[in-house]
Amino acid sequence: QVRLVESGGGLVQTGGSLRLSCAASGRSFGSYVVAWFRQAPGKEREFVGAASWSGNTTTYTDSVKGRFTISRDNVKNTVYLQMNSLKPEDTAVYYCTAKSGNYVSRDAARYYFWGEGTLVTVSS
Repeated sequence: QVRLVESGGGLVQTGGSLRLSCAASGRSFGSYVVAWFRQAPGKEREFVGAASWSGNTTTYTDSVKGRFTISRDNVKNTVYLQMNSLKPEDTAVYYCTAKSGNYVSRDAARYYFWGEGTLVTVSS
C-alpha cells in the first residue's frame, strides 16, 4: 500500500519560488513512476511532470520546462517539485501521484495512487 501526502503550497508573488513535497508511505519511490499534476479552477487536470528513476527518465510539460524540477530524497522517501519563476498561470491545486512500472505517462488515468493536493496561488 502507498499513501501520498502533498505539502508546501501557499501564496507567492510572481517570480517567487516554492518547493512542494510529496511524502510517501510504503515502498520506495524508486519502484514507481511519480508524476505531478495540477488543476486550476474550471479547468481539467493538467500534467506537469513525471519521473521514473528506475527508467532514468524525467519529463515536463513545455510550460514549466526550465522552471520546475522534480527530485527525490531516498532517505525521507519524499519527492519534491521545485518551482521557480512562478507565474499567475501556475495557480492551481497540485497533486502528487504514482504508478508501478518504469515508463512515464502524461495521462492521469494511468496513475492510481493520489494525494489530496496542495494549493499554490501566485499573485500578480
